[in-house]
Amino acid sequence: MKNGLYSIHVSLLDGRVGKGSGVVVFRDGKIVGGDAYLYYTGTYTVKDNTFKGEVLVRRHTSSKDDNPLFGGPSPVGIGVSGTFTDKDAVMNGTALVGNSSQLFAATLRRLADID
Repeated sequence: MKNGLYSIHVSLLDGRVGKGSGVVVFRDGKIVGGDAYLYYTGTYTVKDNTFKGEVLVRRHTSSKDDNPLFGGPSPVGIGVSGTFTDKDAVMNGTALVGNSSQLFAATLRRLADID
């Protein structure tokens, strides 16, 4: 994964309804990002044009009207894997939310380089 700032757009799979979007930074094996309600921290490894990693999602702001995808009161662990080019990436993941797994797909678009 090229170091950079990416937009991320997530859709739930397995017949579940839900979408989310935010920004995420991939830099030298570390992942940080967030949106209006959640923030993400994690790590990743790269081999050829593929990557895999682990992310912990935590809520920073509660909302009465919106329901973030993985926004429970407890942190949510997510395993991710995907492929990338110089400009974008696609990713699949599994989030363990309470006692259930939520499968999702995401698209990422590189917005800016980061040294």
